[in-house]
Amino acid sequence: MPAIYPSVALKNKQREIKAIADVEPVYITENGRGKYVFLSEDVFKRAIDDAVEEALYEERMARALEESRKDFDEGRYYSTRDELMEAVKRKRSPHAEA
Repeated sequence: MPAIYPSVALKNKQREIKAIADVEPVYITENGRGKYVFLSEDVFKRAIDDAVEEALYEERMARALEESRKDFDEGRYYSTRDELMEAVKRKRSPHAEA
C-alpha cells in the first residue's frame, strides 16, 4: 500500500516521511486529493531506470514478434521440435554461414 500523507504532515512528520521517501514514493494530498509525490533522488533514479529498461524490453519484444511474423509469412518455421533442434545444431556448427 502506498504511503499517503496530507500536506500538513510535511511539517509535523518530516522525519517519518523522509524515511519512507528513501525507499518508495510518498504521495501528498491537499483537501483529500492527490497533489504531489515526494521521493529521494535514488528512488527517482531507480524509477527512471526501471521505466527505461521496461521501454527497451517492450521495443525488443515488439521487434522480435515482427521478425517472427515475417519469418512465418516467408515460410521460415519449424513444424516439429526435432526440426528446430536440428536447425539450432546447424547454426551452432563451426562451419555455419554467418
